[in-house]
Amino acid sequence: MTSSQKSADDLRELGNNCFMARNYAEAINFYTKAIIRKPDLATLYTNRAICYIRLKQWDQACQDCEKSAEMNPSHFKAYYLKGQALLELNFIDEAIASLHKAMELSKEQRANVGDSISKVMRQARKRRFLLAEDVRRKQEIELQTELTSLLVEEKLKQLQLANIQHEMDGKNSVISDLTDSIEDAYANRIALLNNLFEEVDDRRKKRDVPDVFCSRINFCIMKDPVITPSGITYERADIEEHFKKLGNFDPVSRKELTTDQLIPNLALKEVIDNFIEENPWADDY
Repeated sequence: MTSSQKSADDLRELGNNCFMARNYAEAINFYTKAIIRKPDLATLYTNRAICYIRLKQWDQACQDCEKSAEMNPSHFKAYYLKGQALLELNFIDEAIASLHKAMELSKEQRANVGDSISKVMRQARKRRFLLAEDVRRKQEIELQTELTSLLVEEKLKQLQLANIQHEMDGKNSVISDLTDSIEDAYANRIALLNNLFEEVDDRRKKRDVPDVFCSRINFCIMKDPVITPSGITYERADIEEHFKKLGNFDPVSRKELTTDQLIPNLALKEVIDNFIEENPWADDY
């Protein structure tokens, strides 16, 4: 049977086989032919989008995901894959929005996605945090440059005044000592300023929030972590809100779960509290 005689399902199966063999370009070829046969099947577009992602063709992946979501607005995989592609294109806020949509849809459908969406969401939030940090770092460099310029300007004024005073007093023997004293004083001030900004920069380079500190539901640092019988830790407020909206089950393991089964994770809470106390910036993470 020639490819022109094959059905959309046959072509999709051939595409799946190529995908499993990591022949992504050929898989795209078969999925494209399947789409021509059956252009209204949303999953064909997400299948092809995965191949584009493997080949790092982010724009094409986004286009296929958008087409898939347009056909089937409840197809959470389309939003998940689109979030991955947008993240690689550095559209961070858009990626987070798409991943959030994927998370909400997967919860509503009680789909067993494990930690896959949460993992990419944490990466996106971390990328956004680091970009904001980069902006702050550039602002601090500008501030450091401005303050240094002001100190140099002030030093020159002091030297000028010293020379004027020297000319008025006619004390030739002390002018070099006075100017040296001014130079040393301002050199110390500038060194102190530089050291201060270096300390800030060193602390920034060490900024990193371990994934285990973050909620698997809202991705923020947990304040009141609780552990389930499955060994998974959640922020109490998040998991209780999940119970109210979607029912009594674990969003990751999918097992039945009730409020009275939640046990405070005191050890983790202590570690998180100490981390936040030593790293106040973490509240902005």
